[in-house]
Amino acid sequence: MKARLLSMAALSLAACATAPALAPPASMSAGAFINAPADVAELPTDWWRLYDNPALDALVTASLAANADLRTAYARLAAARAGTAQARAAQLPQTRIESSAGVDNPSGQPSASNVPATDYDLAVAVSWELDLFGRLRAAADAANADAEATAATLDGLRVAVAADTVAAYIELCAAREGAAAADAVIAAQAELAANMRSQLAAGELSQLEVAQAESLLAATRASRPGFDAAAAIARYRLGELRGLTPADPIVASIDCSALPRLPIALPIGDGQALLRRRPDIREAERRLAAASARIGVATAELYPVVNLGGAIGLLAGGLVSTATPLITWTFPNQSPARVRIAQATANEQAALAAWDAVTLRALREVESALLAMAAEAQRRAALSTAVGSAERTLALAASRVRHGDASPLLRIDAERVRADLTRQRIDSSIALARQQLSLFRALGGGWQLAPTPLAEAR
Repeated sequence: MKARLLSMAALSLAACATAPALAPPASMSAGAFINAPADVAELPTDWWRLYDNPALDALVTASLAANADLRTAYARLAAARAGTAQARAAQLPQTRIESSAGVDNPSGQPSASNVPATDYDLAVAVSWELDLFGRLRAAADAANADAEATAATLDGLRVAVAADTVAAYIELCAAREGAAAADAVIAAQAELAANMRSQLAAGELSQLEVAQAESLLAATRASRPGFDAAAAIARYRLGELRGLTPADPIVASIDCSALPRLPIALPIGDGQALLRRRPDIREAERRLAAASARIGVATAELYPVVNLGGAIGLLAGGLVSTATPLITWTFPNQSPARVRIAQATANEQAALAAWDAVTLRALREVESALLAMAAEAQRRAALSTAVGSAERTLALAASRVRHGDASPLLRIDAERVRADLTRQRIDSSIALARQQLSLFRALGGGWQLAPTPLAEAR
């Protein structure tokens, strides 16, 4: 008897050691970002409020509350959590109540009584798997890790919805700002063309100068409708993100006049904060935890399954009770169980590699976004200088033309250069706003205080 107990204890200890501890990826030693400025602050939870734009804040809040994809992900999380509760409930005793009722017909019996009799049967059955080798416990751990991974997926979708809302708002603002700039250039070029037509009528200019001025004006006007289309498309995207159709009056009321601006020094934190914050890294770590727990489930199949069963009740008019321990053990052919252990171990190795890959990708995305943002900021500064020089050149050319010291073609060419550089500066401002948003998306914040997505929140 003592030998049997020692053997069972040894098997229990072996089963408890089946789920290996999680080893962090090699990239978990990340520190400060190499392309970040010195002394950067930590990324705020609601990073979009750095734009200091109440309209944008309201749009992001509405999207996080009513987005259809978020409602789908939230329902999947509820299902995963129910699966965790089911796995934990399997560790408890399972009870079942059974009853039956029947009427005995005395007419066919050699009895003097013709009164029918009714029989009632009632029983309570109990079954409990002792889980000596941790199979149910490991299955519950795996289900819990899966639910936590699903929660991380939901958080990642929240980050995407917030970033997509800001991106659509930037596109709307860019289209509206571009339209305003185009209108200003069109007005200046239209005035120039009108003056040159007057000079042509007075015999001061030739058809060549007038044709070039009108050609420049027509080319600028040709770009104008694209801005209106881009603004409408951005509004439709903002409406979709918050669960509204393009025909909804709320969508048509969304507007913006200028690109949102950010502080010069963006708070981005460091690499360690990134690894703790990004939902996809947390999801990969939880997938690894689930894979490790499933090794314990597979290993426990090498050992016996011990069930304690019992029932008590009124059967055939009398009190009956039973107790039946049941031991199930696949032995000596344990090859199928060992194959499942090998599969579970391989799945764990794949999950570990995926964790490492996600971590490395997150660090690369942040560093790349920092580089691209710095380069675009330098380009925009250079273009701003170039636009200033072009405006001075245009003023000098216009003065010379008025005094008859230069051909009107000089002013037309200066006007074309200024318009082209102005367009490039606007494009650079838009590109810089997109790069800043890419950085925030890579940093992975914005899910911590997001509301529960509900259809009624529209």
